[in-house]
Amino acid sequence: MRRRDHNIFANATSLLICGLLAGVVVAAAAFPAAAMSGLAAKAGGETFAQLPSELKDFSSPQITRIYASDGRTQISQFYDEFRSDVPFKDISKYMRDAIVAAEDRDYYNHNGVDLKGVARAFVNNSGKSESKQGASTITMQYVRLSLAYSATNPQEVVDATKDTPKRKITEMKYALQVEKELSKDQILERYLNIAPFGNQAYGVYAASQVYFNKKPKDLTIGQAAMLAGMVKAPTSFNPTTAEGYPQIQQRRDNYIIPGMVEAGAITQAQADKAKKETIPRKVKPVGNGCVSVANNNWGFFCDYFYRWWMSQESFGATTYDRERRLKSGGYRIVTTMDVKGTAAARKRIADHISQNNKNALLIAGIEPGNGKVRVLSANRRYKLDDPANPQNPLSSDKRKAKAGVRATYPNTTNPLLSGGGDISGYQAGSVFKMFTMVAALEKGYPLAYPIKAEKRYKSGYIIDSSNDSACPGTHFWCPSNSGGGGEGVYNMWTAFGKSINTYFVPLEERVGAENVVAVAKRFGVQFRVKQDADFANDPVAANQWGAFTLGVSASTPLDMANAYATLAGDGMRCEPTPIEQITTQDGEKLDIGKPSCLRATSADVARATLDATRCPVGDSAQLGNCNGATARAVKATVKHPVFGKTGTTDNDKTAALIAGTTKLVVAGYLVNPDWPQHTDRMSHDVVNPAVYETLADYMKGKPKEQFKVPGSKKIAEGDQRSIPRVTCQSIDDARDEIEAAGFDATVGGEVDSDCPKGTAAGTDPGGRTIKGGVVVIQVSKGKAPAAPPAGTPPGNNPQQPKPPGRR
Repeated sequence: MRRRDHNIFANATSLLICGLLAGVVVAAAAFPAAAMSGLAAKAGGETFAQLPSELKDFSSPQITRIYASDGRTQISQFYDEFRSDVPFKDISKYMRDAIVAAEDRDYYNHNGVDLKGVARAFVNNSGKSESKQGASTITMQYVRLSLAYSATNPQEVVDATKDTPKRKITEMKYALQVEKELSKDQILERYLNIAPFGNQAYGVYAASQVYFNKKPKDLTIGQAAMLAGMVKAPTSFNPTTAEGYPQIQQRRDNYIIPGMVEAGAITQAQADKAKKETIPRKVKPVGNGCVSVANNNWGFFCDYFYRWWMSQESFGATTYDRERRLKSGGYRIVTTMDVKGTAAARKRIADHISQNNKNALLIAGIEPGNGKVRVLSANRRYKLDDPANPQNPLSSDKRKAKAGVRATYPNTTNPLLSGGGDISGYQAGSVFKMFTMVAALEKGYPLAYPIKAEKRYKSGYIIDSSNDSACPGTHFWCPSNSGGGGEGVYNMWTAFGKSINTYFVPLEERVGAENVVAVAKRFGVQFRVKQDADFANDPVAANQWGAFTLGVSASTPLDMANAYATLAGDGMRCEPTPIEQITTQDGEKLDIGKPSCLRATSADVARATLDATRCPVGDSAQLGNCNGATARAVKATVKHPVFGKTGTTDNDKTAALIAGTTKLVVAGYLVNPDWPQHTDRMSHDVVNPAVYETLADYMKGKPKEQFKVPGSKKIAEGDQRSIPRVTCQSIDDARDEIEAAGFDATVGGEVDSDCPKGTAAGTDPGGRTIKGGVVVIQVSKGKAPAAPPAGTPPGNNPQQPKPPGRR
């Protein structure tokens, strides 16, 4: 007989040096039916009795399977050993009979220790034969594997597997006890689930999958006999190797199948047919982890799940402990990933940009009110680039390229959407204005709060005087609007709808930039860049972070999708989670990963802010008037109540759109993740449709649901007062009267009017506005000129205002 991969006897004298076996073997030869326990007591005395007999509770490593939110679509699997236990009834009878024929033909006749086998092994191994026999029963083999898997330190593993007489005697004592506590079928079930079968297959389920791509209950005679033949020495009998193939074929056909006939398990005719069955020379590849997801587009979500798991102290004190638990715990994990939503996002991305484009279109979708991450997709394959035959070109950053660094397209495993590792995020532009609006509402400024926006605003924020955005000859930051226009009186609805920088910077000054930053932190912005974190964590420094409202801090699509979802969640910021349900092997449902939400702002502030955020995406505010939109197609395409915001950074280095409903908030970024200072201009014509089409696909068939409004209109309207009528008064008199009424009066530009030139033609706004609000006095330039002749092109009309630039 061939030695096992883990031989029971180290040399021919190992049985001789054990006093116990000396007596046992003699007795076994004359009285093979004698009870082992009695012989052991006579031969070994108290020494045998003092050996332990109770096996420790243990769980052999099991496959953890990860599913999509439907609970059926498997995304991936994680394991240390590819094993998944199956009950006895789900194991083919042929497999049970074959393993008995291969490993222990007296299995159903002994009580855990085969005395005849011990005697045969003793006689054979004491002679000159080069082929050493073992005497381990299936029960003893199960004991050995159990001791190894229940070990708590390396030495216990060595003790459980080292070829020594003491280990052999210990196995016998345990085996006797196991046979008292478990039935033969129970022992056989446990053995078949723990035994190694080679090629990463542990246990009969894994072996059936790896070699035959089927379930254990469906194994044929020939297949079962081949697998049973491998347990003795998985490496030597490996059918995928040139040396192993003929050996396993011979063992199957000449030893195991005949043994099954001898035992009456099968007929000779069945045996002859089984010998003709093909033995596989190749095995099914066994995927492990996120790099082997069934669909490359699922990899970004799988990676997000893995990083989430590794951050949870509930799964272990160290990252090592957490990974071991994931890869050996046998969990059934249903995640929040929406299969259809993710597929739709990938299709919409592909409609607008190639996966071979150096720029990355990133889309993240999250459900308001619970933080469940539904969609993570990009124009990238989640795949490790082959260093020996790379598909990725050199980085577009020349410095990195010179160092041989390759780009992240078309293959990457970087967490582009959720952040982590080297990914700290991207500047997203004006989507951050939402935080300023929340801070203003919290400070008591209503949505109707008016500010006279200039083409270029001189702020009180100090910057380097050499900076292009400094006012000439000063060290004060002077931002302007995209396109250079945009002057006029705005409130939060109209300024947010048209993305007026010179409204939101003075608004930020009024409420304090440090308070705006605090809102962003409460809404989940991570500040992964050290410089950003230094500002964010120092209120004094944050107070001078004037550009924060324009989105100069790095963020990820997932960060900002969740921040905007906080509005739709009535001000409750929920920790993003990839988990629907985690179930243990025993069917216990864990609470880990369930929605965890904290109040980030009041419900009324969230609802009021959301009302203004309907303006940029072409929807109608319920509490005010929008008068402008930067992404009007969102509403027209989604056909549900929507909210959101566009964002663009300086020189269009990033383009972003966030759009949401009560069911899903989608954030899309168009960025270059390899070189932030690239020279491309990112287009909203790429990112915008990908975002709103993804949202529209997700919302198909779902009922239209209106957003909630604040309990009091005061948060929208403020303390409204009537504006004095000053038409045709002198400018000085008009100013005095307006200020006396409690408003901030300022003089605007000239307009056509029937009033005398240089007098007050009226005010903007007219009628009513909030107490303390800005009222612009319009200066008359005299009687209006005649209307242009019919047919004059609109562009030739000097009175037609130019639209402000998009942000």
